[in-house]
Parts: sequence; structure tokens; C-alpha cells
Amino acid sequence: MKRRALLAAPALLAPFAGHAQEAWPTRPVTMIVPWAPGGSNDVVARLFSPSFEGSTRQPFLIENRPGGGGSVGMGQAMRARPDGNTLFVSSASNHVFYPLISGELGYDVREAFHGMAMWVDVPNVVAIHPSLPVRNVQELIAHIRATPGGMSFGSSGVGSSNHLAGELFRLRTGLDMTHVPYRGGGPVLTDLISGTIKLAFMNLPTVIPPSEAGRVRVIAVCTGERVALRPDLPTVAEGGVPDYAVRSWTGLFAPRNTPAAIVQKMGNLSKEVMEAPQMRTRLADLGSEPIWMDAAATDRFVREEYDRWTPVVRAAAVKIE
Repeated sequence: MKRRALLAAPALLAPFAGHAQEAWPTRPVTMIVPWAPGGSNDVVARLFSPSFEGSTRQPFLIENRPGGGGSVGMGQAMRARPDGNTLFVSSASNHVFYPLISGELGYDVREAFHGMAMWVDVPNVVAIHPSLPVRNVQELIAHIRATPGGMSFGSSGVGSSNHLAGELFRLRTGLDMTHVPYRGGGPVLTDLISGTIKLAFMNLPTVIPPSEAGRVRVIAVCTGERVALRPDLPTVAEGGVPDYAVRSWTGLFAPRNTPAAIVQKMGNLSKEVMEAPQMRTRLADLGSEPIWMDAAATDRFVREEYDRWTPVVRAAAVKIE
């Protein structure tokens, strides 16, 4: 009888294990953002977290871990226990561009994380300090060519989509430009507003408030097409830079081996949050386009991004400074 009881134990415990997974989360959940506060990833994560808290009755805490082109926070998330209590708010910058450029992570991002959901598509833009005497891309090109030693441009970090946007701009135009990396979009914006730097490639959500206040000037979008929020802004390609298009995205990921039930639950919660009219309006106001994908589609998308950008990064010869 004892042996029968022991053999039956797994079957008896199985329903309770299932209920334990369904009950997740039972304590606060940390969402690691690998960039400094104020950047687009951080802004989007802070929009989602209150809705997640309302649905699960548990806090969803934002933990900013900037540095190394997003690799510092990404490494911390990868090493976290895969129990659903540490999630990762990732982007094209740290999930695709930085690994391709650096080749020094020591792990394959595609294998290290489960995609939970894709959230938004985030346009990159060309932003300048208002004192710069240019109004469009053509005038910017002429100004840089006439400036001894060229110009510096800021980005949210080495290997970020903004870094790549600036490097591709340099390569496509043949201009003399020097990259100045920061630890996120917030610090870039601070120095751009103060005039410490005069030119930056940034994410649109980060620069909307200061541009509306006249503290920075946005002259073009880096996307292949104009964006709905600012249809007045031409693309860089329209400004005379052929074969130019860079776009970023933000999604939610979990360390590999996180239970499938938790991965699916967060994907479903993300979809619910994104379908709320108020959230869609708020994201649109920030210049972010909702592009929800479930877990499987998110993983496929990441692999497609690697395939698409690998030859581009090699051709551009972008390297870590």
C-alpha cells in the first residue's frame, strides 16, 4: 500500500502544481529595463506595469540596469531564476544590434530568452539643438560638411538602434561624424536640451515632450515611411539619403525555461492591455505603434531580425568604439 501511495503521489500532486502556476504571481514581479530612466523602453514599461498590477494584484516593479549597450541589464535578466518573477523589457537595440556588433556576450540571445509578447514599434528620429541653423536633412548634411572636423552625434548607447541609425547616416552620406554613446535616451536628451551635444539620433517617444516645448527640434524620421503621429516629418531617405531605414521595437521576454503557463499568461495580459482604447491612445500619443505578437511569433520575429540585420551590420562595418 505504501508503494501504491508513492506511485500515486505525482498524479495527486499534478493538479496542485497546475494551480500553483495559475496563481502566479504570488509576490512582486521585477521588470528589468536595460536603459536609464526616461528612454522609450522605460516609458513604455511604466505604461504597462500599472495595468499588469491591476490584473494580477501584485506589484510590477521597474528596475533600470543601463550599461554596455543594454548588455548589463540583459545579462542580469538572463541569469535570473526562471520562475516568472524577473521579466525583461527588451528592444531591437540590445536584443539584436548590440549582439551583432559586439560579438562578446558569451551567449546567444535567441536561445537565452523566451519571447512573451511584442509590444510596440518605435520610430527613430534625427533631433538637433534649436541653436543649430538647419531645418531639414539636406541642410544638416551641408552644415556638417562645412564644419571643420565634422560633428558629433549622441545615441542611447553603443549598439543601440539610435547608434546604428547615426552610423548608417554617416556611411550613406560620407560625412565626418563621431559617435558619443550615453547610457540611455534620458541622458542623451538632457545633453541635447542643454546644448552639450547638437545632434542626436533618438526614439520618437523620448523627444515628443521637449520638441513640443521647443527645447529640441526634430527634423526627420529614420523609418522607411512617415509616421502617423508626425506626418509632417519627412523620412531621412526623402531628405536625400538613399537606402536608409532604421526602426526599433520594444517587447517583453523571460529567461529561458520560464514555465510555459507564465509565458502565455503574460502574453495574454499584454494583449488585453494593448487592446484597451486608452492604452492605444496613449501609445499613439507617444509615437509608438502597437504590434502585439504572442510568444511563438515574438521568437520568430527576433530570429528574422537577426537574419535581416546581420548583412547590414557587416556592410556598414559598425564596431564597438
